[in-house]
Amino acid sequence: MKRIYDFLKKAEVYYLATTEDDQPRVRPFGTVIEFEGKLYIQTGRIKPVSKQLAINPKAEICAFCDGTWVRIACELIEDDSYDARKAMLDSYPNLRGMYDENDGNTLVLYMKDAVATISGFGKEDVVVKF
Repeated sequence: MKRIYDFLKKAEVYYLATTEDDQPRVRPFGTVIEFEGKLYIQTGRIKPVSKQLAINPKAEICAFCDGTWVRIACELIEDDSYDARKAMLDSYPNLRGMYDENDGNTLVLYMKDAVATISGFGKEDVVVKF
């Protein structure tokens, strides 16, 4: 899991894919933390991505860095704990202008049953499950 965390941090931007009815939706994200042995991302409850994940928590994440990419298939599960929200915002203080642990909008989600595939041209795939 640390290898995947390090990759996402180095890439800085990754793309999260969800579904809305039968339409795929993809958007850039940049938050990732390791908290209590799990990888977490963050969004706002008022955003469409939140509503999409509430209906179908299956998602894929893709990031590219230095000629290598990672694809992560997982379920994104809400953690409604204050500590998880605080840990995320403490790691990304620039988000505090838009989010607060107690605002009712900050949503943190952890990756469950994740299968990450690290690939590159001419390289053998590496699969990491966490």
